[in-house]
Amino acid sequence: MARLAEIAEHAGVSEATVSRVLNSKANVSEATRELVLTSVDVLGYERPSNLRRQTVGLVGLIVPELTNPVFAIFSQTLQARFAAHGYTCVICTQAPGGTQEEDFVQMLQERGVSGVVFVSGRHADTSADVSHYRRLRERGLPMVIVNGHRCDLDVPSVASNEEASVRMALQHLRQMGHRRIGLATGQSRYLPSSRKVAEFKRLVGEQEALIEQTWFSVEGGELAGRNLLERGVTGVICGSDIMALGVIRAAEQEGLHVPADVSVVGYDGSLLSQHTSPALTTVRQDVGALSAAIVHALTEEIAGHLHPRGEMLFDPELVVRDSTAPPPARSSTA
Repeated sequence: MARLAEIAEHAGVSEATVSRVLNSKANVSEATRELVLTSVDVLGYERPSNLRRQTVGLVGLIVPELTNPVFAIFSQTLQARFAAHGYTCVICTQAPGGTQEEDFVQMLQERGVSGVVFVSGRHADTSADVSHYRRLRERGLPMVIVNGHRCDLDVPSVASNEEASVRMALQHLRQMGHRRIGLATGQSRYLPSSRKVAEFKRLVGEQEALIEQTWFSVEGGELAGRNLLERGVTGVICGSDIMALGVIRAAEQEGLHVPADVSVVGYDGSLLSQHTSPALTTVRQDVGALSAAIVHALTEEIAGHLHPRGEMLFDPELVVRDSTAPPPARSSTA
């Protein structure tokens, strides 16, 4: 019953309708039937054997290590959406010093994949050689790149709007009365980081911008947070939820309380942000919309229909929780 209720809520139909679809009963339109079955796939439930799609092929999904929960969410959502189109996902995770992107691609091609999705891969690193993407395109391999647009690559590109995330977080902190606000994000060679930094500088001014760029990890957030706190910030915008945990740790080590002494805003909207202490205010990526666009683009390319080039940007959403509050009275007018 719990499963029926969840599917019904996701599909926007009644539980009775879900039951009729899963039991192959009549009096259900084809559109409604497809809607319910798509919800079953997206939520990760297994279809009844007589309603399973016949697999039409394999697609590769190359993501960074899954220690960052947002990549796990991307993997799960994309896997379900590709399954709804009849494709089985082969997921490859990269780790520092581990298997390289080119090796994964070679392995995937040997398995006969129809196309590949690259999430925050080498294309997102402005210092990296991206010639292997061009070689893959010359060989006719359909692909989509995510969160790292490159004008020199002839492939569909999908990304979350990094600039919008900075605007949302900064506006939120300013409305609460913060004036000395810092940005803690990843290294400048990564496109998502450089976009955040550029927008932050534009909004607060080049000279006034308090920025620390380290790594997308708890340790990186801790280092960035410590440095920003020494510079007197009362609010910190972070490049990821994981970094935000590091900033909170740095504040605690300095004897400060979040949000009484310093406010912290994360980025990604991973599930862990709901369960931190305090619950994390974050800018949530629209993983559902991003994943739908990725699947549509790749399946169009696989079918031989050229998908529009250029970058498809999806605005994130500010989720306000307990890690942000007005600044301490002594700094409210600073």
